[in-house]
Amino acid sequence: MTRDRSLDIAVTGVSGRFPGSADLAEWWEALVEGRVLTTRYDERRLREAGVPQSLIDDPEFVPVHGHLKDAERFENALFRVSPREAEMMDPQHRMMLECAWAALEDAGISPLGTPLTTGVYASASGSGYLRAMLAGGRLDPMTLEDAIHGNEPDFMASLISYKLDLTGPAVAVQTACSSSLVALHTAVQALLNGECDQALVVGAGVAYPQAGHLHVPGGIHSAAGACRPFDEHADGVVAGSGVACVVLRRLEDALADGVEPYGVVLGTAVNNDGSAKAGYYAPSAGGQEAVIRAALEAADVHGASIGYLETHGTGTRVGDPIEWSAASSALRAAGAAPGQVAVGALKANTGHLDNAAGLAGLIKALFVVREGIVPPVAGFTRLNPLLETEGSPLYVPSAMAPWSGPEPRRAGVSSFGVGGTNAHAVVEAPPALAPRSDGQDRPRAGYLALLSAADGEALARSADRLGRHLAAHAPAPADAAHTLATGRAALPERLAVVGRNTADLADRLTAGAGVLRGRVPETGPAPLVLAFPGQGAQRPGMALPFAEALPGFAEALAECLGAFEPGLAAEVGRALHDPAFPEEELARTRLAQPALFAVEYAVAAALRGLGLVPQAVIGHSLGEVTAACVAGVLEPADAARFVALRGRAMQDCPEGAMLALGCGEDAARELLAACGLPLELAAVNSPDSSVVAGAPGAVAEFETWLAGRVATHRLRTTRAFHSALVELAVPLLTAELSGTAVHPPAIPWAANDGRLLLPGTEVAAGSFASAARNPVRFTRALDALARHLPGALVVEAGPGRTLSALAEAADLTAVPLAAGRAARAEDVLTALGGLWTMGQSLAADRLCAEGRPVRLPGYSFEGPRRTAPEAAPPSDTPGRIVGAPGPAAPQAESTGSGEQPAAPDPADVPALVAGLWAELLGHQEITADADFFALGGDSLLVTRLARRLSAALSVRVPIRELLLARTLECQTEAVAALAAQAPVTAGAS
Repeated sequence: MTRDRSLDIAVTGVSGRFPGSADLAEWWEALVEGRVLTTRYDERRLREAGVPQSLIDDPEFVPVHGHLKDAERFENALFRVSPREAEMMDPQHRMMLECAWAALEDAGISPLGTPLTTGVYASASGSGYLRAMLAGGRLDPMTLEDAIHGNEPDFMASLISYKLDLTGPAVAVQTACSSSLVALHTAVQALLNGECDQALVVGAGVAYPQAGHLHVPGGIHSAAGACRPFDEHADGVVAGSGVACVVLRRLEDALADGVEPYGVVLGTAVNNDGSAKAGYYAPSAGGQEAVIRAALEAADVHGASIGYLETHGTGTRVGDPIEWSAASSALRAAGAAPGQVAVGALKANTGHLDNAAGLAGLIKALFVVREGIVPPVAGFTRLNPLLETEGSPLYVPSAMAPWSGPEPRRAGVSSFGVGGTNAHAVVEAPPALAPRSDGQDRPRAGYLALLSAADGEALARSADRLGRHLAAHAPAPADAAHTLATGRAALPERLAVVGRNTADLADRLTAGAGVLRGRVPETGPAPLVLAFPGQGAQRPGMALPFAEALPGFAEALAECLGAFEPGLAAEVGRALHDPAFPEEELARTRLAQPALFAVEYAVAAALRGLGLVPQAVIGHSLGEVTAACVAGVLEPADAARFVALRGRAMQDCPEGAMLALGCGEDAARELLAACGLPLELAAVNSPDSSVVAGAPGAVAEFETWLAGRVATHRLRTTRAFHSALVELAVPLLTAELSGTAVHPPAIPWAANDGRLLLPGTEVAAGSFASAARNPVRFTRALDALARHLPGALVVEAGPGRTLSALAEAADLTAVPLAAGRAARAEDVLTALGGLWTMGQSLAADRLCAEGRPVRLPGYSFEGPRRTAPEAAPPSDTPGRIVGAPGPAAPQAESTGSGEQPAAPDPADVPALVAGLWAELLGHQEITADADFFALGGDSLLVTRLARRLSAALSVRVPIRELLLARTLECQTEAVAALAAQAPVTAGAS
C-alpha cells in the first residue's frame, strides 16, 4: 500500500561545524573511514585555555575533547554586530548565526529577506562563556545585562530571527542532550500545522574552554578518553564541541520549487521517562522503546523497512545495554528481522556534542540514506557482552559497507536527554527530482554569476572557492547562476562575472579575468538615468544581443512593432534580427528611426522588468522621443506612429550631411562664421564636441577648409537633421501631433532644448516637431540632470556607447549596455552585472529563470577572533586579547579590563563622545559620518551611552536626542549643546 506523503518533511539544507573537519564533505569522509576526531591536548594548550594547573596535574583529569577549531572567530560585520557586542556573545550563539546562514544558502534560500515564513527552533548547551565572565567578577550591572542577552539560551532563536529577518515562530528548546532532536520534532509539527512554510533547526554544544574532563569513578565520563559505544571496552563518554543546523520544508513544496532534498523526515516522536527508572539521571528502556514505536507509527512505516539506526550511543556501561535493549524490542515488534539494522554512533568519532548531538546524528543518518554507505562505529573492537544479541535486529558495523538494508533506504535517529526527554525520528532517502521540461536546459549565449560579501577578503575567498567547485563538479551553468541569484543575500561588497558555460565561469573566477568588482555606496545606489541614442547608432541585427540577454525584451519589441504599419513592422523586424541586412538600407531615415525607437523602448521595458527603474531619462535627437515615451509623456503606440512618420517625412527632405567637430559651441560658431559656408550648428554634445549640418557639398567644403584645425568625424547619415534642410517635415509632424495626447512627465525628463522637465510639467505637443528642426543642446540637458541628481549613473539603453562617452565627459558615471558594433548578449549581461556591483537593484532571478537550485559553496566564514576580556583566561601579560576594543573612554562603569583609564576633560565633548562610541561599540576607527546603529548599536546600547554622557557631563542627556542624532558628528553637536546648559542631577530618560 502506498504511503500518504502529504505529511513528509524535506530536509533542504544542512550545515555543521564538527571536530576534526573543515567542512561537511571532509567530516563525512572521516565518518566513512571510521576515524576518531577527538583531540588530546598537551599541557601548553591546556594552560593557554585557562585550565588551572591543579586540574592539569590531577591524575583523574582526562585532556581529551572533540575540539572545534576557530570557535572564537565570528563574522560580526555580516550580522551587523559591533565588535564589543560580538565579544560579549557566547561563541555558541555566534556559530549558530553563521550555521543558520550557511544552511539557508545550502538550501538555495537567501539568508536575508526570504519570502517564506520561516520559523527558528534553537537549542544550546549551558554557557561556559557566561560562567567564565561571572567567575572573573569583572561584570558591572550594565555589562552583566549585555552578557545575559548574549549568552542565555532564551534569546538564541529570536536573535537568529532578528538578524536574518525571519518572521515565523522563534522558539528556544532546552531538553539537555536531546534538545536539538526535540527541536526538530517541534519544527516538523509547526510545518504540518501551517505555522510556518520553512523551519530552521539549529543546535550548539560548544564548551568554554575546550579542554577535557575530570573522570569520576562510577561516572559517565571515560577514564581512557575514548568513547566506545556498544564495545566491550566502553567506559564512558567523551565530550565534544559542535554546531549543527538543518532547513526543513514540506516535501511537496520543496519538490515543486525544484529543490533536491538531502532526505525526508517521515515521522518524529517525543516523550519522557517519567519516574519509572532508577533515578533522575538514569535512562529508561520503556521510555526509549515507546518513543521509537511512536515515531514509526507517525511515519507510517514498519520496522521491516528500517536499515540503519543512528543511536544516542554514549558508550556508558549502563546506557548502552538499555538503549540496545529498547531499540531491539521496538524494531523487532515493528517487524525488523534479526541482524537487519546497522547501528551508528557518532559520539565514537566526535565525542558527545551535547545539545547539538541529536541534530548531528540526524545529518549523519541523512548522509547514510542519501549516499547508500554505512560507516563503521569508530574504534569498535568487539561487542559488549552485556548486550542482548539473540534475535536482535541490530548489528554493529566494524567497517564501511554499501547499504544492504531494505529499499527505499530508511533510518532511525535517537537522542535521549538527561532527565528523560526522549526523541526519535525516521528518515528516508531523497526522492528523484522530476526531469526538466522541454527547453529548460537549452544553452544560452552567456550566464551571469553574482557573488557578494560583507568585506573584500570574504568575497575573494568565496570567488576562489566557487571557481574551484565549479571546475570540480561542473553543475549546469543555468543552475549555478540561478542558485547564486536566488539563494544568496545581496551584500555590500560585490562581484559579477559572465561565462559561456560552467568551465568558462570557473576559469574566470579563479583567474580573475573579466571579473567586475564593486561596492554598494554607503548612501545607497546612485540615481539611475536611462539615455537613448539617436540616428547613427543603428546597425543590422542590433536587437539580437538584447533579445538573448534580457527577459521581456522580445515581448516589448513585439508590442512596439505592432504599432507600426504591417509592411514597415516586417521590414524593421528583419533589420533588427538579421546581421546580414543591408546596412545602407537600414541607414535610410524611414527605417533607421522606427528601428532605433523599437529597440530602445523594448530595452527600457525589459530593464524595468529587471528592477532597473530610472529616476530620470534623457535622449539625443530621435532618442528624445523614446525618453519622452518612457517618462510617460507619450503613449507607446502614439510614439511609435509619430516616429514612423518622422522617419518618412525626413526621408523626403533634401539630402544633407553632418560633421562632428572636436570643439565646443563658441569655437564651432567662430569656425562657421569664418568659413562663410551655409552651414548650421545642429548639436552641442559636450564642452568639446559639437555637430554642424548642411548640404553635402557645403559640409565637404567645410571639412576641407578646416584642414586639421579641429578633429572631425563624418556622421553616418544622408540627412542634415536639426537644420533648415529638414524644415519640410515640421508641418507634417505638427499636424500629426495635433491629435496626440501628451501628458506631464512622470519622472524627470531632460529635453534637447536643455531644460529639465520635472513631474507635473506641462508639455506642448508641438515641441516634438520643433525639436526635429532646432539644435540639440545635449550638454545643457546633461548638466541639468547632474544638478538635479548628483552622482547619477547613466545607462545607455540602446546600441553603441556614444552617449556614455558624452556623459563621462560631463563627469557622470556611464554604462553602455551594448558597446561596439559587434556587441553580444554576453556584453549586455556583463553590463547588468556591472550595474549590480554598483549597488543597483537587479532582479537577477529573471535572468536565469530556467535554472534550479544546486549545492554551491556558501559564505566563507573566517571572521576575526573575538573574546571578551571578562571571559579571558588569566594571563601574565596585562592588556586586552585579540579582538578586544582599543583604549577605553572615560567611564562611570567598568569596562571589565580591571583598570580605570584616565578620564579626558569632560569639556572636550568630541573626544568624550568618540571615546564612548569606541568603547561601547568596539570599533577602532570611527568617522564623523558613522552611524551608531549601522555600527551595531541598539536601543540598549544607546541607553548606556546616554547614562555615561550624563554622568561625565553632569547634565541630563535624553535618549531621544541620541536616537535622532544617529551619526557621531550629530551626536557630538547635540551633546555639546546640552553641555552648555546648567548642570542638573537627574539621570537620562
